[in-house]
Amino acid sequence: MWILYAFGSALFAGATSILAKIGIEDVDSHVATALRTIVVLIFSWLMVFIVGSQSQLVDISIKSYIFLILSGMATGASWLCYFKSLQLGDVNKVVPIDKSSTILTMVLAFIFLKEDITVPMVIGMIAIGLGTYLMIQKKEEEQKEVKNKAWLIYAVLSAVCASLTSILAKIGIENVESNLGTAIRTIVVLMMAWLIVFLQKKHGQVKKISKKSLLFIGLSGIATGASWLCYYKALHDGLASIVVPIDKLSILVTVAFAYIFLKEKLSKKSAAGLILITVGTLSLLIKI
Repeated sequence: MWILYAFGSALFAGATSILAKIGIEDVDSHVATALRTIVVLIFSWLMVFIVGSQSQLVDISIKSYIFLILSGMATGASWLCYFKSLQLGDVNKVVPIDKSSTILTMVLAFIFLKEDITVPMVIGMIAIGLGTYLMIQKKEEEQKEVKNKAWLIYAVLSAVCASLTSILAKIGIENVESNLGTAIRTIVVLMMAWLIVFLQKKHGQVKKISKKSLLFIGLSGIATGASWLCYYKALHDGLASIVVPIDKLSILVTVAFAYIFLKEKLSKKSAAGLILITVGTLSLLIKI
C-alpha cells in the first residue's frame, strides 16, 4: 500500500511545479513560498484532526521533535531555493536537477539508515545522473544567450536540502503518526518562510498580488499538501531508498503539464535524458 502513496505523491508533486510556475510569474518567489505554506499548513493539520492523531503530540520524544524541526528547516531551505530557481529558469531545466536529489538521498540512506544499495540501484543512479545532465544540456545549447546561472545554483541547493529532508524526516517520524509529523514540520517551514520575507521587508507585496496569482499559488499549496501527506505516509511505512525515487517520477507529470500549459517542448537530447531518468528511477524498484 505504501507504494501507492508514493505514486500519489509523485502525481501531486508534478502538478505543484506547474501551478507554482504560473502563480509566481509576477510575484517574489519568497513571498509566494510563504503564502503557499499557509495553505499547506491548514491542509496538513486538517488531516491530523481527521485521523485523530493530535493527542499524540505529548507522546512524541525529544529526539523526534529535534529531527522533525531539522527536517522542516531543510524543507524550508529547499522550497525557497526551488521556487527562486523556478522563477528564474525553465521548468524543464529546474525540475530534473531537483529530482537528482534521489542520488544523494540513497547515499545518505546507506550511510545513516543502513539501507542496502544493490547493483540495480547503482545502475539507476548512473542513469538518473546522465539523464539530468542531458536535460540541462539541451537548454544550454538552445539558449546561446545565457544571462546568468543563478537558477542553476538555486536548483542545486534545492536538491541538496531536499535529500537532507528525506533522511531527517525518516528518523524523525520513526515512531510518529505520518500526518502529525508532516504538520509539525510545516509549522517550521512556515516560520522560516515568513522570517525570510520580513527580513527582506517584502511583506508589503502581498497586497499587490493579483487574484490569478493568488489562485494558482493556493492551488499549488493544496497540491503540495496532498503530495506531502502521501509522501510521508509512504516514508513512514516503506523504505526511504524506494519511496524517494518513486516520488521523483513526478518529473513525467511536470514535463507533460509544461508542454500542455507552458508550451515548453523537449528536444531529442532532452527526451533521451527524460527516458534515462525514468528508466533509472524504475530500476531502483527491482529490490522490492
